[in-house]
Amino acid sequence: MQSKTHKYTVMKSKNDRLKTLRMLISSKELCCQDDVLKALEKEGHKVTQATLSRDMKQLKVAKATNLAGKYFYVLPNEAMYKRVSSPKRASEMLLTSGFLSINFSANIGVIKTRPGYASSLAYNIDSSRLPTIIGTIAGDDTIFIVIREDIGYDEVISELREVIPDIK
Repeated sequence: MQSKTHKYTVMKSKNDRLKTLRMLISSKELCCQDDVLKALEKEGHKVTQATLSRDMKQLKVAKATNLAGKYFYVLPNEAMYKRVSSPKRASEMLLTSGFLSINFSANIGVIKTRPGYASSLAYNIDSSRLPTIIGTIAGDDTIFIVIREDIGYDEVISELREVIPDIK
């Protein structure tokens, strides 16, 4: 029993670290693993380069170039990410879901978020395996959700509240 408790603590720490890593990559132009390690440490996650490499592989992190030709890390579907001029710390960004609004048309929902939040929010929706939602497609600030047939919008919103507490 004791080892299960320890394993849960380790997994929770890894999940927190992965959320922080997603937020850092989405909000800053981090050019090398050393920059990422330093940014993670500022957020309270001291890890080795090997652990960082495994985390980045799990998140499918890639490199892209900005207009000046400088390389930086991006998450899938974020090669054209709109950077903010004064990024917040990842720990501050994790305090909000970034949710702005939701609208429906037939069996499609459109969720609008603050810039940079759509990808991680869609990931959370997909990994929650909500019975009313078949899947998501995320951009920078927009998520398309495909809703199962014959499901009411109130039911979808009710389930989404488990993932996005900001939904009214």
